[in-house]
Amino acid sequence: MKATAKTLPGMLERALPQVRVFYFCGADEAGAGDAAALVLRRLGPAERVDFTGAELKRDAVRLADEARSTSLFGDRRVLFVTMSGDEAHDAIATLIGDAVPGWPVVVLATGATDKSRVAKLLADRDDGLVTVFYPPDQRGVTDMVRTLADAAGLRLGGAMAETIAQAAGLDTRIVRSEIDKLALYLDASPESPRSASAADLAAIGTETTDDNMSTLVNAALGGMVDRLGHELPRLTSGDINAVGLLLAFERRAVQLAGLAARAGPGGNLNGFLDSEIQARRVFFRDKPDLMLQLHKWRGARIERLVSRLAALHRALMHDNTGAALRMSQAIVEIARVAAR
Repeated sequence: MKATAKTLPGMLERALPQVRVFYFCGADEAGAGDAAALVLRRLGPAERVDFTGAELKRDAVRLADEARSTSLFGDRRVLFVTMSGDEAHDAIATLIGDAVPGWPVVVLATGATDKSRVAKLLADRDDGLVTVFYPPDQRGVTDMVRTLADAAGLRLGGAMAETIAQAAGLDTRIVRSEIDKLALYLDASPESPRSASAADLAAIGTETTDDNMSTLVNAALGGMVDRLGHELPRLTSGDINAVGLLLAFERRAVQLAGLAARAGPGGNLNGFLDSEIQARRVFFRDKPDLMLQLHKWRGARIERLVSRLAALHRALMHDNTGAALRMSQAIVEIARVAAR
């Protein structure tokens, strides 16, 4: 069966008892991760057993074996798979081909879409649930800010909700964190709501797209190789956090992928971006940089960029030794590709 980001929460009550494999994919890694976390919460307390796609690619029967296994202490179990593309296709095919239902499996697939082999394998099955998460836009994330704020007992004006969405770089993980911090700072709750001001937001806010980061991101994605000699020392000196910078690159790459898909081949990019600004999906000050970058990053090239950044993200999460140097190397490669 299939669900969308909007219909998923309402489908879970019916889906949880019968679905063996929950498959979340798409360009919005934050949205897919939030959905996976929601399913884990709704499944209830259980021992979580983690696998990578690479592990399951090497051993295609391991997932099915673990799904049938019993916890050492008799606890319920949930199997969680993090993979890129179709790495675990054979393992998932083996699992659903097993007549013994076993423990539920939650799959978070970066760099995959509903056209992937695993998605096609599960989409028409009653014991599979496929959800694709597309890049969020300004309006959608702003609405999310308001929804989360209401649930946390925060009164926010429309302008402040938009400010939070923009400052978070449309990353829903950061939005959740900022709302949680703001509610804690104001001691807000649904039973005791509080109004939040711009000063409150400034006191707790984490700006993820500061001038240092945006300047470096735009230089690299714009192919401005000559600027890197001035920008990169900020990273190696520790003035810019490598992981934070990677997240800024990922957000812009996902934004470019979404814009390129909506704009289609050819067409008037200037008019298209004006319409995106009018619809409040693009911040007006970003237009010159986005115009340049959309000319350089479209089609297969933007797909490779998103995949490359996702792979670097996974590598740094596993081992962040030398993160600044590895990030610097990636930035030089990106700038050289953009300059061609």
